[in-house]
Amino acid sequence: MKILIPDTADIDPGRFAGHEVICYRAGAPVPQVHADAEVLVVWGTPLGVLQETAGRLQRVRLVQALAAGPDEVVAAGFRDEAVICSGSGLHNQPVAEHALALMPSLVRRLPETARRQHQRCWDDDLGGVQPLHPEDRLTTLLGARVLIWGFGAIGQRLAELCTVLGARVTGVARTAGQRGGYPVITPERLPDCLPTTDVLVLILPHVPETEYALDRRILEALPQRAFVVNVGRGRTVDEDVLVDALRSGSIAGAAIDVAVQEPLPAESDLRSAPHLVITPHMAGGRPVGAGDLLLQNVAALTEGRELINRVIRRRS
Repeated sequence: MKILIPDTADIDPGRFAGHEVICYRAGAPVPQVHADAEVLVVWGTPLGVLQETAGRLQRVRLVQALAAGPDEVVAAGFRDEAVICSGSGLHNQPVAEHALALMPSLVRRLPETARRQHQRCWDDDLGGVQPLHPEDRLTTLLGARVLIWGFGAIGQRLAELCTVLGARVTGVARTAGQRGGYPVITPERLPDCLPTTDVLVLILPHVPETEYALDRRILEALPQRAFVVNVGRGRTVDEDVLVDALRSGSIAGAAIDVAVQEPLPAESDLRSAPHLVITPHMAGGRPVGAGDLLLQNVAALTEGRELINRVIRRRS
């Protein structure tokens, strides 16, 4: 089979003995000379470019996305006969690691220390003797109550990392019970848990049910000492309401790695919101084990077996 691998993917072509492997530029449509390819790997290709590629590849059998959420690959218009597989699982560690980095950054007031450093100021209020568990603010993740909304593989990995630091973790998912050794509640139970939550982490996909899931009702239910972290999708957060909450001080702070509009406009109100850390969609960006996943799915395709992470496409 002819396999097309983008220049953005860290996949060794030498692992695919017996197949013709071509490296293509992710930022440009696949050249017409490779329109006969049967396998296409997608990573970092803009939607418009992807749509042009989809129109050319009329023999493609497998489109392997390396993104955990393959929304744009599904929307690109590949032929119905093509199987689309996601990169679910490839980003567990990087995204969980980034979310974990943001949490103590907020709790330990690192953005404030960076500002003081820039001002050449040594602030005694940030250092020295500090209370461990004051009523009005969170000073440590030890014993902190962390609520992870979106408790899939990434959420469970983050839960493990938080547990090492002494946090008490509860997951939020569509089905209640136990998952990965952690208690899981449904979104309907959020009103019961939010008033005692110290850190609310969102790792939600963007689907109609999760659009602006973090709204005024959710934010107002959190205690004033709480922090919010979003490493899921920008459209799961009502950004105007988040800015209001930060400006009014109804929550202690927030960190977002995603936004409704990316790149985030310079004039966005998020830019001037107090106690907000913004990272430029950098939680993922480095899939782990992409070559292994592709190797397994190429073998499954060749042998007629079920593919890993197959995406069910809704027919219009």
